[in-house]
Amino acid sequence: MTSIYLSSENPRWIPETEADLQAAIDGGLLEETHYLDLKEAPSSKGDNKELARDLASFAVDGGTLLVGIKEDKETRTFELAPQPLNGLPEKVEQVARSIPDPPLNVITEVIETAPGTGYLVVHIPASPAAPHMVEGRYFGRGDKTKYRLSDTEVLRLHARRNAVEADALGLLTKEMNEDPLQRFGQQSHFFLVAQPTAGRRDLLLDLTGALDWNTRLARLIERAHQNPGLNAILREWAFSPDLTDAHQGHRRAGGVARSSANLGDGREHTPTGRRGDEDVIELRVFENGGLRLYLSRFSDSPGSPDQPEQELFPAAAVVLTRRLLDILRLVAEDAGYFGNWSLAVGANRLKGRRGYLSPSIWMSLGANPRYSEDIYQEATGATLAELNSAAGAVTLRLLGPLLRSLNMQAVYDKALIETA
Repeated sequence: MTSIYLSSENPRWIPETEADLQAAIDGGLLEETHYLDLKEAPSSKGDNKELARDLASFAVDGGTLLVGIKEDKETRTFELAPQPLNGLPEKVEQVARSIPDPPLNVITEVIETAPGTGYLVVHIPASPAAPHMVEGRYFGRGDKTKYRLSDTEVLRLHARRNAVEADALGLLTKEMNEDPLQRFGQQSHFFLVAQPTAGRRDLLLDLTGALDWNTRLARLIERAHQNPGLNAILREWAFSPDLTDAHQGHRRAGGVARSSANLGDGREHTPTGRRGDEDVIELRVFENGGLRLYLSRFSDSPGSPDQPEQELFPAAAVVLTRRLLDILRLVAEDAGYFGNWSLAVGANRLKGRRGYLSPSIWMSLGANPRYSEDIYQEATGATLAELNSAAGAVTLRLLGPLLRSLNMQAVYDKALIETA
């Protein structure tokens, strides 16, 4: 059960039973605030629109709706009002995804008092895409109720979002500038950066500082490859190297890493003169919660020796992004971090290269354009709710412009839409 933020005096409350709710009412803990709203279940189309406005208002700073609490407006007191639960979580999630623009992802949890009856806790994470519009208007949350945002407030929130994305792009640029194979080989390289936006400086110290950190990191990668739903989505796009080939453990500045054998201590590339020297993969985990993924085989020459043209592997970007988002989900659960993430992807050595297409895909797509720039960069934010239920949409935000430029988004629609 996810905790509810009530106020600075009562920052964490975890209701698990109806008795917990009644005790909170009796103790005067429940009241409508900037972070909490209490209401009965929506029952009409108008109620759905009102619910969408409530959800959009909380998405600015984050908050919780507690469904099943009735307010007496005259006495300003609250009482329990258990609601029919059949289909209620799905209805709330559908409203969140279909009415606000852009769509919202929420986390719902049920407190059942009798079969089919009880209470619904709806957590709305602070959205990286805030503010969200409902029927042409933006909404925020005041001390007690929602209100329509002014143009100035909307501009400020857009500027805040742009600043978060700029920070992620700054981290990405640093990674690309420190490319360990920047003077070696001809292949395109792929980079992915993830950073918690409100994490503790020691968020993952329990992992990176442990004596058995290498085993734990290997297990984390293994867990991300044991997700049956995600495996079903990604199984048709195999490539090498993938994260399971990152089997060498290393201490890195600020954290730890697992890499393929040809990237050693100090991130020094060690070619041996054999085939595959240019194929490197690495996952770094920082004690402050940041993760970095590096792949040097984002292109190759799949044709005959007399046709050495490098072709890009969009499948590698799609698969590795979905895998890393699943690792973030696991990391957040392990560390108890329910905040947002800043994400950025990048690739270099792209200019003039086409995406690799099998003959069957080539026949269905037709045009196979060359990429017109040398570098690709894109940033976004993600909530824990999105990591749990909309990782495909996050992947689309990160990779959509690249895939569309290569005329290849349709090839990966399944991985860009479905959740695991």
